[in-house]
Amino acid sequence: MTSITQIAAFGGVVMLGAMSPGPDFAVVVRRSAVSGRLHGMATAAGVSAGVFVWVMAAATGVAALLAASAAAFTVVKVVGAAYLLYLGARALRAAFRKGGPVELDLPDPGKKSPWAAFGEGFLTNVLNPKAALFFVALVPQFLSAQAAPSDTLVLSVIALAGTVVWFLLVANVVSALRRAFTRPAVRRAVDGLTGTALVALGINLATATRP
Repeated sequence: MTSITQIAAFGGVVMLGAMSPGPDFAVVVRRSAVSGRLHGMATAAGVSAGVFVWVMAAATGVAALLAASAAAFTVVKVVGAAYLLYLGARALRAAFRKGGPVELDLPDPGKKSPWAAFGEGFLTNVLNPKAALFFVALVPQFLSAQAAPSDTLVLSVIALAGTVVWFLLVANVVSALRRAFTRPAVRRAVDGLTGTALVALGINLATATRP
């Protein structure tokens, strides 16, 4: 049985991991700025669903197999890096595209549905093998080999909840400032910064090696 102390400690570590700058943060910020609160929150939910998947995978040994297999790690790494580079390139293209201010009454200037935004967040997280390595190292410290399935579910839900809370906060703060993002110069700056960050993260992931 997982104790309250273990649950609190696990949740705290997951929150610190979520707060660290990375591709998850970049995609939530950009989607919130470009498409508004609903889409930003959908992206945040997608990221959190990816975290839930990784905790379950780490607890059941699937993530450990990924970390141990050079071929599997490379496949996920290449696909994940390509996806980040794709997102970054789109953001940079938007940064260099000229246009007028964004109208706030348009539900999605990026022409994405909330489900597409959810998928963007989910794929950004679940295609990141570094997330697998993080949870492979973390989860065994809180779950023994004899842990009950309920303990695994509890930790997975805690990870999901903690990540949701953080990224929903980010999405709501950024979307609350969205009026500033309707200015073309500000919008291009956000696209340029997040696009550059995503490209850099994609390159970093592409060149990453297993520890």
